[in-house]
Amino acid sequence: MTGQNRIKKFDYTLFAAVVMIACIGIATVHSATHGVSSMVNYTLRHAAWVGMGLIFLFIAVLIDYQLLVRFAYPLYAVSLGLLALVLVSGKTVGGAQRWLTLGGFTFQPSELVKLMLILALARFFNDREGQVKDVKCLIIASILVLVPMALVIQQPDLGTALLFMPILLTLVYVAGVPSKYLAKMAGLGLAVLPFFWFILKDYQKDRLLVFWNPDIDPLGAGYSINQSRIAIGSGGIFGKGWLAGTQTQLRFLPENRTDFIFSGIGEEFGFVGVLFLLGLYAFIVMRGIRIAKESKDVGGSLIAAGVSAMLVLHVFINVGMATGILPVVGMPLPLVSYGGSATVSTLAAIGLLINIRIRRFMF
Repeated sequence: MTGQNRIKKFDYTLFAAVVMIACIGIATVHSATHGVSSMVNYTLRHAAWVGMGLIFLFIAVLIDYQLLVRFAYPLYAVSLGLLALVLVSGKTVGGAQRWLTLGGFTFQPSELVKLMLILALARFFNDREGQVKDVKCLIIASILVLVPMALVIQQPDLGTALLFMPILLTLVYVAGVPSKYLAKMAGLGLAVLPFFWFILKDYQKDRLLVFWNPDIDPLGAGYSINQSRIAIGSGGIFGKGWLAGTQTQLRFLPENRTDFIFSGIGEEFGFVGVLFLLGLYAFIVMRGIRIAKESKDVGGSLIAAGVSAMLVLHVFINVGMATGILPVVGMPLPLVSYGGSATVSTLAAIGLLINIRIRRFMF
């Protein structure tokens, strides 16, 4: 496909939705941090990460995704190596060892491994088209997921670990596995879930207990949930206005630039602003599902479905944390929460969606 044809087939509507969300993120990060006395300019840094992510988006558009599928296993192996390296020499922040510093650049390999896992599963099921009903096939696919999941749990990063199994179930479904097998896999996962209690850190157990009753520790583990609900509720229909949110500006809301940035949006932009943001996410996910359906090859369908599932899970878990319907597990809001690794990897993943849409015309 020539460069001119690529430009014509580029999904400008999807790209515009992505840019709008990123701009909302930059504005909200600025609101959450503009009064903070720090050597770090969070707004400029986050904007720089968005710029870097857009570069990776265009790189992902230019590289044939089938080439990425072909090299999916080596890429997956490299991401596992980085996860293992984190446990050996990773940077510890807030009691969690999740970051690597290479060449002066600090990043989270767990954000990279999500995308590499989607590529690896796409390669696996693409190579076994017509064999996905085999139990052995499902066991091997599960092992591909459980290995990075176990490494991420050790960091500990429960939020990211929770994403892996739903992504697997999504790709298994798209690959054509019968519903009865999916039900059995989901049932097995739910049966094993209680045993995770014994490997959780004390603060993670506290978060789960507070989820059931925030009032048991209102000034400790339950503080974040209570303040988040207050922020969202006080925003009303139209919000208090940008830079005018009392919960955000007076620092009552913890982690207001990362995990609970959605609460700040609810306070300053109200129900209308929240609805607009969620509408943009819904558009991107629906476009991703459409791309998965229209892809002319199995690999493209699986990648698009995996990326769409990843975005849905991120938004659902983050919003669930902010509103109190899910436990606090540390999940960024895509393209909005402050953070370089998550922003860059999300934009690269969306670049793959655009890539698949462009190249479907080549078949």
